[in-house]
Amino acid sequence: MERVSTASHHAFGPVHEAVAGLSLVDHHCHGVVTADLGAERYESLITEGDVWPGSGISSFDSPVGVAVRRHCAPVLDLPRHAPATEYLARRAELGWREVNRRFVAAAGTGVFCVDTGYAPDRITTPTELADAAGGTAEAYEVVRLESVAEAVAARGAEPDEYAPGFVSAVQDAIARPGVVAVKSVAAYRTGFDLDPSRPSAAEVTEAARRWFETAEGRGRLADPVLVRHLLWTAVDLGLPLQLHTGLGDSDIRMHRVDPTRLTDWLHLTSGTIPVLLLHCWPYQRQAAYLATVFERVYLDVGLALHYVGPARARVILEEALEITPFRKLLYSSDAYGVAEFYQLGALAFRQGLAGLLQDRVNADDLSLPDALRVARWTGRDNARRVYGLPERHGQGSATT
Repeated sequence: MERVSTASHHAFGPVHEAVAGLSLVDHHCHGVVTADLGAERYESLITEGDVWPGSGISSFDSPVGVAVRRHCAPVLDLPRHAPATEYLARRAELGWREVNRRFVAAAGTGVFCVDTGYAPDRITTPTELADAAGGTAEAYEVVRLESVAEAVAARGAEPDEYAPGFVSAVQDAIARPGVVAVKSVAAYRTGFDLDPSRPSAAEVTEAARRWFETAEGRGRLADPVLVRHLLWTAVDLGLPLQLHTGLGDSDIRMHRVDPTRLTDWLHLTSGTIPVLLLHCWPYQRQAAYLATVFERVYLDVGLALHYVGPARARVILEEALEITPFRKLLYSSDAYGVAEFYQLGALAFRQGLAGLLQDRVNADDLSLPDALRVARWTGRDNARRVYGLPERHGQGSATT
């Protein structure tokens, strides 16, 4: 399998060398688009905001746009900092299959845990994503609970049929081969200002009735009672639960997605299932606190890493690791749509983590064996342990 892209030539010490060769486990990601992208659609996919045609504001004139032109251009055989027009022309010349193959392979990822519940575009399946990485990668599925609930509602369930229908549908979904976790996007739907207690059956039935009678009717699930029911159903399922926190598109109300707002719920559910706090920025310190005081809480800083790029990834990782137990931080790219985010997220993670660990070794704050163990845990082994993934022979290792 290919390792870090030709855009990375930063070998500052033994930690950098080891991290560069580590086969990553990307514990939360999505598929990439299986079509050639025009300029406007491409720009819309590299921002969590909107594109504003005619405004003179381009997604390329942003930290992520600069990072793409600096670090992704060489993967397409372009010079570093290639102009956006040349970058998009080269992308079109190669075609989406070759572009996807190059970037996914360049990430050096050995395992993908793929959220299959968000697909406004035609995107790769988990198997297709693993194939793009070179055929030796593994892919697993993460079931998005809101998508299951909305499918149950769309089938015409009566209010008193909703709860058992949802539970049955989720059980069927997680029985599919390769499912390793479930996920909720409660952050987008209600935020975390929720009553932490388990709702009663009567409350769920009445909430389902309200939902079905809204103007939208059986569409987007956003009722607080039904979101609580969804989260408690996840507890009952026993699988790891991924929760989006922090950074997201304009549907997010950022002040309501601080993960510490989940503290009362975590007290009630403590010790039942692993809870994975996704992305977290700008709340990586709050997430670190929760991972420090609750045994089964974990975090990553995916998504933010490719938006800040390698230049600032270290800062976010340092804040996430200030107090976090080293067995609690995982790697994710949260790549969606454009394959560049697989390579760019992995590059930012590798450079940021290796830089901060190597500096601590150089300052005698951390031994080299300890630093290599932290790198291995964070980039690969923590995710394997949480999700119960099998060990692979011949996988890249941080000098195991």
